[in-house]
Amino acid sequence: MNWTLEVVLVPVSDVDKAKDFYADKVGFNVDHDINGFDGKRIVQLTPPGSGCSIVIGEGLTEMAPGSLKGLQLVVNDVRAARARLAERGVEVSEVQVVSPTGARPAREDDDLDNVGFIHFTDPDGNAWAVQQITSRP
Repeated sequence: MNWTLEVVLVPVSDVDKAKDFYADKVGFNVDHDINGFDGKRIVQLTPPGSGCSIVIGEGLTEMAPGSLKGLQLVVNDVRAARARLAERGVEVSEVQVVSPTGARPAREDDDLDNVGFIHFTDPDGNAWAVQQITSRP
């Protein structure tokens, strides 16, 4: 039996602002934006190539806006991902190499496979990491 993670609820304070951030700045696809049932609004967005979506909305969760930390995306080129996010106006960290001894700034000659990361937050402070994985064991 497969157990697939399909949706993660992300708590936000302003649905339109969050939708614009995730769609226009981060580049997620807007799957749907539904209004009107039981006073709820549901917006589902999916990262390109992902089998898992995020849902933002009104009246969906008791989690405080900005309280979700540790969401992680995976890309095959973290430097290119950083450049794309920065070009779109996202405040994004420099590329870091993460190891058991801690994190350090990436050098140009570093092999970033599995250890290269960048970080950003949405307008409410929900925190994301982006990891480079080009091969898996």
